[in-house]
Amino acid sequence: MLPGSLERSVRPRGTYGPQAGSRLQSLSVQPTKLLASIGRGKDLISKLMQMVSVSPAPIQHDIITSLPEILEDSQQSEVAREVSCLLKRDTRLTVPILDALSSLDLDARLLAEVRQTAMSIVPAVKLEDLPVVTKFILHNIKATDAEEVISDLRKNLDLSSCILPMQILASKNKLKSQAQASSSMSQVSSSQNCVKLLFDVIKLAVRFQKGISEAWIKAIENTVSVSDHKVLDLIVLLLIYTTNIKNRKQIERLLRNKVQLGYVPEQLLQSAFQNHSLVIRDFFPSILSLAQSFVHSADSCVVSFGSCMYKQAFTAFDSYCQQEIVSALVTHVCSGTDAEVDISLDVLTDLVTQHTSVLMCYAAFVKNVLDYTEKLNPQQIRKLFYILGVLAFNQRQEGIYIQDDMHMVIRKRLSSSHLKHKQMGIIGAITLASSVAAKRNEGDGSLLERTQMSEEHHRQLIILLDLVSFCCEQTPKALALYYDELANLIEKQKGNLDSQILDRVGKSMVEDFPNDFVVDLTPEIDGLYPLPVKSLYNLDEDETQGAIAINLLPLLAQSEFGNVTEEMATENQSKKAVSPVCLSPSFRLLRFYVAEKNNGSLEEIDALLGCPLYLTDLETEGKLDSLSRREREFLCSLLFHALNWFREVVNSFCQQQDPEMKGKVLTRLQNITELQSVLGKCLAATPGYVPPPAVFDSETLEAAPSISAIGPAKKKKKGGKNQKFDYSKSSSPDPSEMEENLEGIQPEADTTQLEKDASEREAVIPSVQLQRYRAYFRELDFDVFTILHCGLLTKSVLDTEMHTEAREIVQLGPAELDFLLQDLCWKLEHVLVPGTTKKTPFLKGKGCRDLGFSHLCQRSPHAVVQCAVTLLKPLCNHLENMHNYFQALLIENHGVMDGPSVNIQEHQLMSSCYQKLLQTFRLLFAWSGFFQQENNDLLMSALKVLSDRLKPGETEFLLLEEQISDAFRYLSNFQHSIPSFQCALELIQVLIIIAEKPLASWKRDKIASLAKQFLCQSWMQPSGVREKGSQFNDALHVMLSVYMEHTDNILKAIEDIASVGVSELIKSAKDGCSSTYPTLTRQSFLVFFRVMMAQLESSVRSIPAGKSSDSSEVQLEKLLCWNVAVRDFHILVNLVRVFDSRPVLSNCLKYGRLFVEAFLKLAMPLLDHSFKKHKEDVQSLLKSLQLSTRQLHHICGHSKIHQDVGLTNHVPLLKKTLEQFVYRVKAMLAFNHCQEAFWVGILKNRDLQGEEILSQSSEVSDQEGVDNQQPKEDPVKEKDVSGSESETEHDDSSEDDEGTSQN
Repeated sequence: MLPGSLERSVRPRGTYGPQAGSRLQSLSVQPTKLLASIGRGKDLISKLMQMVSVSPAPIQHDIITSLPEILEDSQQSEVAREVSCLLKRDTRLTVPILDALSSLDLDARLLAEVRQTAMSIVPAVKLEDLPVVTKFILHNIKATDAEEVISDLRKNLDLSSCILPMQILASKNKLKSQAQASSSMSQVSSSQNCVKLLFDVIKLAVRFQKGISEAWIKAIENTVSVSDHKVLDLIVLLLIYTTNIKNRKQIERLLRNKVQLGYVPEQLLQSAFQNHSLVIRDFFPSILSLAQSFVHSADSCVVSFGSCMYKQAFTAFDSYCQQEIVSALVTHVCSGTDAEVDISLDVLTDLVTQHTSVLMCYAAFVKNVLDYTEKLNPQQIRKLFYILGVLAFNQRQEGIYIQDDMHMVIRKRLSSSHLKHKQMGIIGAITLASSVAAKRNEGDGSLLERTQMSEEHHRQLIILLDLVSFCCEQTPKALALYYDELANLIEKQKGNLDSQILDRVGKSMVEDFPNDFVVDLTPEIDGLYPLPVKSLYNLDEDETQGAIAINLLPLLAQSEFGNVTEEMATENQSKKAVSPVCLSPSFRLLRFYVAEKNNGSLEEIDALLGCPLYLTDLETEGKLDSLSRREREFLCSLLFHALNWFREVVNSFCQQQDPEMKGKVLTRLQNITELQSVLGKCLAATPGYVPPPAVFDSETLEAAPSISAIGPAKKKKKGGKNQKFDYSKSSSPDPSEMEENLEGIQPEADTTQLEKDASEREAVIPSVQLQRYRAYFRELDFDVFTILHCGLLTKSVLDTEMHTEAREIVQLGPAELDFLLQDLCWKLEHVLVPGTTKKTPFLKGKGCRDLGFSHLCQRSPHAVVQCAVTLLKPLCNHLENMHNYFQALLIENHGVMDGPSVNIQEHQLMSSCYQKLLQTFRLLFAWSGFFQQENNDLLMSALKVLSDRLKPGETEFLLLEEQISDAFRYLSNFQHSIPSFQCALELIQVLIIIAEKPLASWKRDKIASLAKQFLCQSWMQPSGVREKGSQFNDALHVMLSVYMEHTDNILKAIEDIASVGVSELIKSAKDGCSSTYPTLTRQSFLVFFRVMMAQLESSVRSIPAGKSSDSSEVQLEKLLCWNVAVRDFHILVNLVRVFDSRPVLSNCLKYGRLFVEAFLKLAMPLLDHSFKKHKEDVQSLLKSLQLSTRQLHHICGHSKIHQDVGLTNHVPLLKKTLEQFVYRVKAMLAFNHCQEAFWVGILKNRDLQGEEILSQSSEVSDQEGVDNQQPKEDPVKEKDVSGSESETEHDDSSEDDEGTSQN
């Protein structure tokens, strides 16, 4: 009856109408759910499926959802297949179909088919149906299938479609009516709810289904491409972290590794918070926990990711979460750990800048940090008071209370007698002043109230500055910090500082500086001083009237020895303390004030650029020993103050455009290099000396820098005035031009005495390198490097009637260039190199690492890179000049660098400049920020400079890859003029960095060819001695590794060096080298051996393991690879017979074990499946390896005889591996039905040379063999193939051996 009624209900509906037909169909289906049994079940199901194909959607939905109650058990599989086919044809029925299928009892195979069908529609299904589809896919997954199913689901799930409505809403800001706005908001809300339901489904599966969480983690862990990582991965990891406590450590470790490798960038995190905040809000406790953990990390990338989590959560979540975030950040600040404090203050700084009004609600939390300022260093105090200053002067009532607390803390610190507390008060006061000292708009009447409030702030600021000045005037170090902070205030608020405040700060300095530090230049100076006073470094000798000088030595004598003259003591009575410590800081403040008032011009104070200093006779030869300890320390302090004065002078006038000023700035650079030479000798004669401070916003260093080595100074000795070569020209040097330049250089008075007989003195007088004293020098501003743009400058010398009397040529010499490049490298390394790659001294925190980089740290890495890119053109000029210099030197000396006419000191300086130029390129292009999309234009501009040198005027419209290729070719052209192995390594490294964006095959081949060229080159010092030592060996290790990693055939390269190069070395004299590889000497053999063993082991691990499905050709190809690898291994292992030093033996044992392990894992499966087809090749391979394993046994015996603990530590693991090899060969023979051909005997214990080691347990020796042919064949000759210890209970002196044999 039912089939008939269903048939009638399907007929045309013209008589009753469509609605009546639909009701009839629905009424016909409903009774079937209530029947206990159906007689003609197959006919009924057939009619129901026909109804589905012709019925409207509501009836289709009713029929499909009724199927589980109608179907008998025998019909479920057939109907399930038919219904699953509807998924692909009509996505409108997705929900009822999956609901019905979920209620059916399907076998595992059918369920997998249906699941795969559901998986195929995931990308195309509607958003509201996606949770249902996901729930079905995750339903009843077996543990064995979980990883595959989750991996497919992860690939098909795309949350980008879920944010489409929100993107549409954001792009349409102006809606025509309120109804449209309401509709769009409803659409966005529906989209977010669907996403939330999706992750609720995943959460239930993770919580209640075994293996789901591990499958998700495994799927994400196996993703190794940046583009393949999705927002879904990040949210799922947070979900699992929240749901399963046991997986938290695993999730944290996985996410940390992904961040370190760059697979999960911060942009992905930002997208997750911006587009799915409703979902992520449920995971807030987990986000807070992970962020806190990441901030504790030692990796800068992980720390940055943790700080980004804090900032994004604060922006996306509600007030409760914001309060918890601020509380967590304050906790970090109060922890006392420098790294935590710095990153937390940086996060708060970003929040207070971008969300001032929001953070104002939690100002009370931030204000509590004032109680913990004792634990903060000066840089952190500056950040804290900036944050509080923005909150305090935010024109809201709550800010008044913060102002009161800040004033109270500042006054308390300033009144303290402890210098550190006074420093905190000074920094806090000036930082607070920067929050209110900016100009205020005085526009229309609406801003009148704000103007009046600014006047009140102005009055408070004046009182505060007067208080700071009064509290510091009797403490020179505090006063110097006060001047530095005021200078930073003017620099930071450049053009935006209130004029009244500017005049209040600067006018007093205009009057005080000449009174305190400047005196009239006189022929004789009255008074008794520790050393005779002499005027030096006068650049304005032609100006006899009104000449001035810096009164340095008398001030220093007064500061260190008390009142030297009665007049000076009476004059300074009841006044502020005048100390040479304040000389450079006060001048820095003066020049910023003058530049601010005169639009950058410093003509008002240009006399200070050329004026002399009152120093003493700096001719130190034979005089240092005659001075007392106190006099030598006084001389060192005098030189430090003079150097810091010159450094600050260069900082001030480096950007002036007047040619005369430019020439004087270059001369001051020459003076710096000369003084550094003298200072190095004085420090060598004064061990334990502590220099005067030069940086005042860091904790004072009380201990003397450690001096590791004292010897003749090799660089930074020559001022550059009398150079033989003008390398500032881009053309090749001409000897006649050099002579003309020399004739045009006029030496200056009072400075040439330091250069007399320099080469003879430097060979006798020891000197100290000044790198360890960097914290005691004034920091060079980044603007100083604009001097690199300078070429050859001509300075006019005028007579008394202001007519040009002569012209003096001033140039940026090698010593000055080396000085600037060294500082530039330090700065780039400090800012651009991640913290994890830099070694921090034990018990030294970040504050110590930042010492001497105070001004630099106020710039972002992006700003530093922008400035560095502008320097690329002059750097290329200098690089080409270095190339031309050494090319000319090679031509002059007939192709060698160590000719008899080479000036050794000049050669060393030019080589040092060459190396630092290449190092600068490497540090710049290695910046990780170039990989970010927003910095693509910056990378293009940097590459364009290099490509323009190769193709001038043709690079305007080149693509990025073309720019990279041109830059690569340009730098590779310098290969023929490299003067030292360190320079060669720098060139290789910068080429690798540029080639990686991306690494094309021809670039890879070029790098390998260039590395081999450098390895095959003889590197001699200009003195004729071959380069050697630990630094050379370290560079050689890197260079050889680069060659191995980039060559197309590592095994062939290893064989060539091991068989050709080492053979030549063995035949050479004791101090000889390989003729093919001159870098291979007896001193460097260990480097070659270690790299070859490591690269051999690494290369064989890249050979795919053998499979039963491999064809005969593939098996033969893999066997050939293993034959070459084993042959290389045999050659290397047998080299220990000649080179038997302890490090060589240790590396042989270490990498020998790793090689055999790789053979067991990758080669033995290949032998299992290829033994029958390639019996002779397999047998030959095993015999070759047997020779090496026997030698490894000999090394084990040697280490035990000599009782060398360092060697014997490797023996147990090695013997275990060799034993595993024996039984693995036996298993291979058994697999191929030849197990009867395997037997084990005992080998004799021998030393490195193969001589037998006699012992009680080694009197009996056997040999073993394995017959690979049929047992009834002709008699065989036994030949050992491999050796190992087969029984753990055997005596240590016994060795087992297994073998194969053939006719």
